[in-house]
Amino acid sequence: MGAKSEVRRRKRGDPPLETPPSLEAELSSFLAWIQLEKGLSPNTVESYEADLVQFAGNLAEQGISGWREVGVEHLSQWLSSLTEEAYAGSSLSRKLSAVRMLARYMVGEGVLKEDFTELTNNPKTARLLPEYLTIEEMERFLSAPDLGTPLGKRDRALFELMYGSGLRVSEVCSIPMTAIDPDEGFARIFGKGSKERVVPVGRHACDTVRNYLHGGRPHLVKPGTGGELFLSMRGKAISRKTVWALVKGYARKAGIAKNLSPHGLRHSFATHLLMGGADVRAVQEMLGHADVGTTQVYTRVEAERLLDEHANFHPMARSSA
Repeated sequence: MGAKSEVRRRKRGDPPLETPPSLEAELSSFLAWIQLEKGLSPNTVESYEADLVQFAGNLAEQGISGWREVGVEHLSQWLSSLTEEAYAGSSLSRKLSAVRMLARYMVGEGVLKEDFTELTNNPKTARLLPEYLTIEEMERFLSAPDLGTPLGKRDRALFELMYGSGLRVSEVCSIPMTAIDPDEGFARIFGKGSKERVVPVGRHACDTVRNYLHGGRPHLVKPGTGGELFLSMRGKAISRKTVWALVKGYARKAGIAKNLSPHGLRHSFATHLLMGGADVRAVQEMLGHADVGTTQVYTRVEAERLLDEHANFHPMARSSA
């Protein structure tokens, strides 16, 4: 069974992932091992393949080009993204089990020196959500791109739209120019399962998108360029891997120590709205969550943060000496 085959069990509306070539050899060997040596059933092997190819595809988006580069932080980022997309706890546990088995196999084969899954506990939804930025950190992050360059204009508009409208990385990479109207202040987004939703686009995001359309995108257009809003230097639609790298790079430039990811911008969007008193149902609609329970996870995370602050700083909450 080849690890390069398309993932057949994905149900979230994303295009099928394939295993990056640099990660394929070890994954193919593992799948052959569990089928031939461990004697697992074809259905079980297929399930492992689907989960592991999905993991490998996410690693590629994070800029990983070999298994020796994988650390617990990369696994945590993947689990965070799955949590945000409302995968059930049982599904997360199954996926983590598959990754653990793969990691142990690669340690046994000498591919890895250490098992990067050892420090990862069983998934707890509230703890798996990506880190979000404070408002002050977000202002620093959004100010990091150089607006004197076409790429800087693109990156500022990209981040303003992701944070200002709560877009997924896959959505912002594929959004066409015709889907956003900066003069009217809204965008039409096709999200998971090709479901359409209309999201508001704030004034700052509208201004930066307009600036990019006038002074950035025209410099990136090449023969054969399509209608996607955000383009790479080659005139193609910007990739998810590129967006991951941009978020990481600008976070470092802004002096942000948190392990920020594209999902973290979406998480910041939801958290800041709820902290400001927004109705959870309205936030659910803007995020495109099918189940309000997924959105309510953000309120639980914020409640935990407030409890921690109270325990740390309120004099009556501290233990007596």
